[in-house]
Amino acid sequence: MFRNFLLLNARSLVAVLVLAVAPFLVDSLVTAWLYEGGGSMALAGMSAPRMLGYFAVTAALMGLGFTHTTFVALVSGYFLGWEGFPGTVAAYALAAATCYRLATLIDHGALRRFLRLFPKAEAVIGELETESLQLIILVRLSPILPFALMTFVLASVGVNFQRFIVGSVLGMLPRTLFVYWLGTRAAGLSVLLTHPEQTSVGQWLVVMLVLASGAGLFVLINHAARRALRPKS
Repeated sequence: MFRNFLLLNARSLVAVLVLAVAPFLVDSLVTAWLYEGGGSMALAGMSAPRMLGYFAVTAALMGLGFTHTTFVALVSGYFLGWEGFPGTVAAYALAAATCYRLATLIDHGALRRFLRLFPKAEAVIGELETESLQLIILVRLSPILPFALMTFVLASVGVNFQRFIVGSVLGMLPRTLFVYWLGTRAAGLSVLLTHPEQTSVGQWLVVMLVLASGAGLFVLINHAARRALRPKS
């Protein structure tokens, strides 16, 4: 069974490995670039055309899974201020669409075909599809669940594309607003990149978002499992 899983999902597993490692490497390189001063000079005081180019680049990096969305929000908040917030949200939506399409091309239904070998798991996934909007919102709400990795999983199990985009934007707004706010009020670049949630308010908000997401997902999945596994009368 495990061998079948590896054979059916080889490309997806490689993609998941890349999505798990690549953001840390890219974020580290960008952080070093910012510390050296070149990045700060490039990002500070951008004109409107350059800002559009910046959002296009960040959307591509997030969509390909090469950087964390929280990192982009922090840096954007610090260098662009609230003027850049709408563009950041738009970049998130574009990144979500890009990552979803790439995931479907790479996975090509392999994960869902494998799940059919387990009727109970397939039944639970089927029940979750009826509440996929709530599921996506709760997944996006947590600041600790990787954006690209979760996008790959959601796309691979077959959530509806339109619901995915709407749920992604709605679910990411609270955490994006919070992280962006941290970026706007950071005392300096070193504080921004090492201790962005330096206040007790910031720490509590992170905990609250994680707990709200975790509790909501537990309830949603538990209800779906009960409905799916309920004996047929």
